[in-house]
Amino acid sequence: MSVLPPGQGRKWKVLFLCTGNSCRSQMAEGWAKALKSDQIEAYSAGVAAYGLNPDAVRVMAEVGVDISGQRSKHVQELAPIEFDYVITLCDHAQEHCPVFPGRAMRMHVGFDDPPRLAASASTEAERLAPYRRVRDEIRSFIEQLPEILQQADRAGS
Repeated sequence: MSVLPPGQGRKWKVLFLCTGNSCRSQMAEGWAKALKSDQIEAYSAGVAAYGLNPDAVRVMAEVGVDISGQRSKHVQELAPIEFDYVITLCDHAQEHCPVFPGRAMRMHVGFDDPPRLAASASTEAERLAPYRRVRDEIRSFIEQLPEILQQADRAGS
């Protein structure tokens, strides 16, 4: 694995993986592109492809991040790409994450599933609340991600 730090012509190729590539991994890809595109080349996929969740698109748009042009992808579609890191964002994806050839290091950072949490909501505000909370949690993670990857690079070299 290359240990050149970001800023010296190197970006980490990172795949964010969740169950259906409809919500959490899409948010992570959107945040990484919006906040850390100078350091991270972001991708997202799922162990299945359920389609882009409209509520995820909506809550990301509320904070100025447009993910409406992203699309849901099965992880096998991205198999030819040599990733530095594959980050699973839910337990299901962690358990079913395929093996990636090459040097990809796996990392797990779990986030709640907004559609599941919103299923019993009786109002729009209640339905969107878990999406907003998880959106903000993922943003905090992405803001710290370059430092996390630098530490992982050092530990893995």
